[in-house]
Amino acid sequence: MDFAHSDRSQELQADVRAFLDEHVYPAEHTFEQQAAANRAAGDPFRTPEVLAGIKDEARSRGLWNLFLPSSGSSQPEHDSVELGAGLSVLDYAPIAELSGRSMAIAPEAMNCSAPDTGNMELLTMFATDEQRKQWLEPLLRAEIRSCFSMTEPAVASSDATNIALTITPDGDSYVVDGRKWWSTGALRPECKVAIVMGVSDPEAAKYARHSMILVPLDTPGVTVERSTTVYGYDDGPHGGHGVIHYDNVRVPRENLLGPQGGGFMMAQARLGPGRIHHCMRALGIAERALELMCERASSRSTFGREIARHGVVQEWIAESRLAIDQARLLVLKAAWLIDTAGVKNARTEIAAIKVAAPRAASYVLDRAVQVFGAAGVSSDTPLAAAWAQVRTLHLADGPDEVHLRSIAREQLRPPK
Repeated sequence: MDFAHSDRSQELQADVRAFLDEHVYPAEHTFEQQAAANRAAGDPFRTPEVLAGIKDEARSRGLWNLFLPSSGSSQPEHDSVELGAGLSVLDYAPIAELSGRSMAIAPEAMNCSAPDTGNMELLTMFATDEQRKQWLEPLLRAEIRSCFSMTEPAVASSDATNIALTITPDGDSYVVDGRKWWSTGALRPECKVAIVMGVSDPEAAKYARHSMILVPLDTPGVTVERSTTVYGYDDGPHGGHGVIHYDNVRVPRENLLGPQGGGFMMAQARLGPGRIHHCMRALGIAERALELMCERASSRSTFGREIARHGVVQEWIAESRLAIDQARLLVLKAAWLIDTAGVKNARTEIAAIKVAAPRAASYVLDRAVQVFGAAGVSSDTPLAAAWAQVRTLHLADGPDEVHLRSIAREQLRPPK
């Protein structure tokens, strides 16, 4: 195994560090102020204005669409579309980690934020030329946003075969009927399209019953009912988490994404590299939390000595260092396997990091909160919001228990 990053990746890492220091960190307070003002004005899902200038800066520095693994022939070839740096998954991993240090700003500033990244990857791999022109190109330019409608409120979504929304062929159209939730970003004014997964072939084999379809959010019958919160956070600046009712929504047959019955296959193609992104961003915020923990422990005193000199705090700091480094190595192994053996052959490692990285980040954030005391659970530090966000990663893209089950099944197979 070789986890060495290419010269291009190392150059970009240095560029991203400078971008964070010069433009992202200094804007965090303004971003929060503007988000609070939008919320107070009754417009919580409006994007804070400061983000536009930061995006322009990222684009001018070439820090744009870096998540796209290559600029091969399967991607649109248009001069007006910026396709990124053509990095491998392994080369992009440390860049994703750096962006996670400022989760609210950096990923979106570089047009590398979920769920748009996964949706752009799906469109890159499976869209028709017309679908790419209509939806992929504007997404690559960040002219619009998108959401992904897979999870449903009425079924146990840890088993995706429970999906009940229907995508029914009817003449030259498909009729989409059902309710989804946790469609992240759906309430942003810029969100124009949803990729919806549902049952199109109810009599087909278990993993051939589902399809994906593109549904413009202004289509008659689409109602974004509300946004769910995450531990009280509305995630307003990022469009919330939409509960969407698709009430007999009729869309043209041309809106089907990929083959009919190919929903599960495409979902796995989307979730594999996407989990690398999630995990590395989580480790990025964990790394920043560890730095904040050390600074706080070294600047405050209790019982006659610096907090950093108390044995229990030193243990937390050491355990945090171990947790981050162990998880990072596992993520890099998964990224290397995706590059060298493909997503299918890296599925056990992908399942492993989906458990290990959020677990490590949650531990570090929890210890950092403890070192900060009451300030750690307030909005005066980034720790509480980061903890809430990382806690959701124990559920998003499949709960920990499902991934542990997959790993156990692989371990229990008879040896070859």
